[in-house]
Amino acid sequence: MAADRPVAGLAGLADERVDHRFKALPPDAEGLTVGALAAERRNLFTGGFTTPVLALSAESVEHNLDLLETYAERHGLAFAPHGKTSMSPQLFARQLERGAWGITAAVPHQARVYRAYGIQRIFLANELVDAAALRWLAGELDADPDFRFVCYVDSVRGVELMDEALRAARASRPVDVVVELGAGEGARTGARTEADCTAVADAVASAGSLRLVGVAGYEGEVPRASGERVREWLRRLVALAAAFDAQGRFAALEAGEPVVISAGGSAWFDAVADVFADIPELSHPVTKLLRSGAYVSHDDGHYRQVTPFNRVPEEGALQPAFRLWAQVVSRPAPGQAFLNAGKRDAAYDLDLPAAQVVRSGRDGSVRAAKGVEVTKLSDQHAWVETEDGAGLEVGDWVGMGLSHPCTSFDKWQLIPLVQADGTVTDYIRTFF
Repeated sequence: MAADRPVAGLAGLADERVDHRFKALPPDAEGLTVGALAAERRNLFTGGFTTPVLALSAESVEHNLDLLETYAERHGLAFAPHGKTSMSPQLFARQLERGAWGITAAVPHQARVYRAYGIQRIFLANELVDAAALRWLAGELDADPDFRFVCYVDSVRGVELMDEALRAARASRPVDVVVELGAGEGARTGARTEADCTAVADAVASAGSLRLVGVAGYEGEVPRASGERVREWLRRLVALAAAFDAQGRFAALEAGEPVVISAGGSAWFDAVADVFADIPELSHPVTKLLRSGAYVSHDDGHYRQVTPFNRVPEEGALQPAFRLWAQVVSRPAPGQAFLNAGKRDAAYDLDLPAAQVVRSGRDGSVRAAKGVEVTKLSDQHAWVETEDGAGLEVGDWVGMGLSHPCTSFDKWQLIPLVQADGTVTDYIRTFF
């Protein structure tokens, strides 16, 4: 079921003034509103943009949004894409338009951004024990009876801290929680055993400020992950939900209100779809909630290698949407060049940027970046090795593919949305 209210406040983003805060935007656009600049439909290469500049492919974003909408519908999954990837209300709106149940968050700041733009359903895929954040949450729930919030719990102490903070805040509505099952020894958060999960559920039942609505976890942390190991863990998660239901632990749910069973990052959602298809009948309906986030931009590195669509090509294929353009500013020696983009501009935590195309600084012609390799990043420089015949000159633009969307979006506050012919149609605002 999709969220039934649109994202609010997007018009205000278009009214924001372009100035020195936003990297790479044309200096002669100073003082224009973002909306006015978008209406000019400038060309990324000839419209006054400075380098480095990160571009997001309009066509690829649309393709990826459509593909995950179709995938979720085909497999009977609800979808709460992880908003930490983009932290962009504009992209959230487009995800919700395509059927998303809500938006997933990881920390209180993200949830506050979501609420500032009217997001009505938030799934916080993390524990929340911060008293100040819980006080804010209680106020949001009290002020808006249509606001739905769900978060993880994985310890008795965490439940106690939540209950203390919510009682102190005089919360009038209970906070919905799901018990997080850990992905295994040495994995990330989550109660490690079913007995631990039961103890946490007992603590929730004793806390008047909380309501148990399901179970959840993150299969991407399964040690030595393989298809069978991930499915084994997912079957444990489903069995935990069934056991809780048989024990009457979802009694606080109203008649017809669904139990939430949630998993699904960007690497194993095919396994999630497989196992969740066999969830047994419970005393309540079930919301099978997928949380993949990186799909919206995909990438040319890590996620290109691990996407489930590599295993199920008949389901479709995501398209990398990011390209970072930088300029050759120095050619100090044969075989060596430097671009004016570095760690401040490009994701580098998983893989270095990969040179894909060269746009000539002389005539604007574009060719494959043959014999051009990024080997290292400084803060504001990319170190490039070139082979004989690469023909790379000072002034040329190099377009690079990136790895890891989450650490690409967060380096840019306003990202041009660019059509294949270079026309900039919009600017994507982020809030990190």
